[in-house]
Amino acid sequence: MNWTLGISAYYHDAAAALLCDGRIVAAAQEERFTRIKNEPDFPRQAIEFCLRHGGIKAADLDCVVFYDKPVLKFTRLLETYLAVAPGGWRTFPEVVANWLGGKLDLRKTIREELPSLKAVCPILFTAHHQAHAASAFYPSPFSEAAILTIDAVGEWATTTIGRGRGDKIELLKEIRFPHSLGMLYSAFTDYCGFRINSGEYKLMGLAPYGEPIYAETILRELLELKEDGSFWMNLDCFNFLRGTTMTNSRFHRLFGGPPRGPEETLEQRHMDVARSIQAVTEEVVLRLARHARAVTGEKHLCLAGGVALNCVANGRLLRERIFDRLWIQPAASDAGGALGAALAAWHTQRDQAAPLPAKADAMQGALLGPEYSDEEIEATLRSHGAVFQKLSTSDLLDVTVQLLQAGKVVGWFQGRMEFGPRALGNRSILGDARSPRMQSVMNLKVKFRESFRPFAPIVRRERVADYFELIEESPYMLLVAPIQPALRLPVPTGVKGLELLKQARSTLPAVTHVDNSARIQTVARQDNPLLYELLLRFENATQCGVLVNTSFNVRGEPIVCSPEDAYRCFVHTEMDYLAMGTFLLDCTAQPARPADRRVAPQAD
Repeated sequence: MNWTLGISAYYHDAAAALLCDGRIVAAAQEERFTRIKNEPDFPRQAIEFCLRHGGIKAADLDCVVFYDKPVLKFTRLLETYLAVAPGGWRTFPEVVANWLGGKLDLRKTIREELPSLKAVCPILFTAHHQAHAASAFYPSPFSEAAILTIDAVGEWATTTIGRGRGDKIELLKEIRFPHSLGMLYSAFTDYCGFRINSGEYKLMGLAPYGEPIYAETILRELLELKEDGSFWMNLDCFNFLRGTTMTNSRFHRLFGGPPRGPEETLEQRHMDVARSIQAVTEEVVLRLARHARAVTGEKHLCLAGGVALNCVANGRLLRERIFDRLWIQPAASDAGGALGAALAAWHTQRDQAAPLPAKADAMQGALLGPEYSDEEIEATLRSHGAVFQKLSTSDLLDVTVQLLQAGKVVGWFQGRMEFGPRALGNRSILGDARSPRMQSVMNLKVKFRESFRPFAPIVRRERVADYFELIEESPYMLLVAPIQPALRLPVPTGVKGLELLKQARSTLPAVTHVDNSARIQTVARQDNPLLYELLLRFENATQCGVLVNTSFNVRGEPIVCSPEDAYRCFVHTEMDYLAMGTFLLDCTAQPARPADRRVAPQAD
């Protein structure tokens, strides 16, 4: 057997992934273990988990692969500082010291972190966008496809168009730093008061409350966009090359004022700005996709890179039918780079005489993280003096259906943890999509987050078209599609901004965004039998086949990983019940807690 370990680290979303003979065995982000959101440091605990799950030690590894080429990235940093000198002098000493302190000689760092690694075990490096492309194509169900990767920056590339055929990936075209769609979107994320690398979802969720009145300004003043999707940014309006902020006073004048502080009131202007950059982003993605189709001649498209997590743009891309089918890597950002690096190395080095396995979605529903037995769960519960019931699986499903029918919010902790930013039904919080109160209850009392944030619906694969204008599967919650017109409700004219929150948009108000859209997750029986059965029983009881699914965490914290994480999150919020393994817990029955425990964490 050949064991390949992939690693990503030192920017954001550090992660590890393990392959056995090219098959994905395990993958996890370091943040889930350290409990530091977007953890950038070396993924020690994620590696430890992957090796433990594979039943091996570091000495058994045949290859270790890092998702970046550090010397090339360091060269880009130095060239950039020289190009803007004396600008950038505030950050130059710290950045250079940080690189010379261990990032540059990563072979040495990896061997120090994995001291039992065999001397003959090669340590390899892929280019950043090569890793993204490999993470997109190799696990996909396609034997031939165009590949589009879009993010902030790797070494030099920020966007690439490529082609995958069989074992081979060829990157054909690229856009280079500092011209970056990911950096552009992050600049607007920061301007609207959200945290870069985690607040982009908030900007996307805020966009439907505004109008795209600044889109022409962006295209005229900030971005020179070509028909083929290539672009140049007007760097005179940005500060990320020279200073410690993303934008400058010239940028601020274009959009009516200074950046919003993280806890300041959202104005209509911020909503209009969010809608405008979302509209521009979608236009860039569509043009790039059309060019990728023309350049490659392929009828399928695979996507990765942080911008591929923009599920609204993905939905537009699907509806435009530029390609027959899409496949998007569920861990599309830097976490997925660990997996892509391992896959790229394995496919390059594998025995070419051996036949390739039949193509299918190799991500296994993205359920690639740790799993805990009922014995481990019970030990954790007893250590906290928790009050719980142990039920049969069938009884747990029936009771959960009854609780959801009654409007209760239920934590759902089952099976292997998801890899990537989305909870897909194993580390989730569930609710009744029919409830007009569910969105506000979940946002304010459970998630401790902004009231405008939408929630995703989960639905059985064969029922999705009954509720949404979507016929394709969407197992990774990466496609947005409209609610079926027959389910929509009229909304009074003249209602704008956050006032739209008070208006039910459909008969599924908890999952219908203000533009009548939803970020959909479809569930197939073979991918997640337990979740599928819960949806089926809920539909049998209510004639509604849709539930709310949001990640099991609170604002500013990573998704829970262990029973310990889940129990602490449960008792610190106003979640009603927790179904963990075959155990059911009622929040009101738990031991008394200090009065200050149900307090929202600091803003992220």
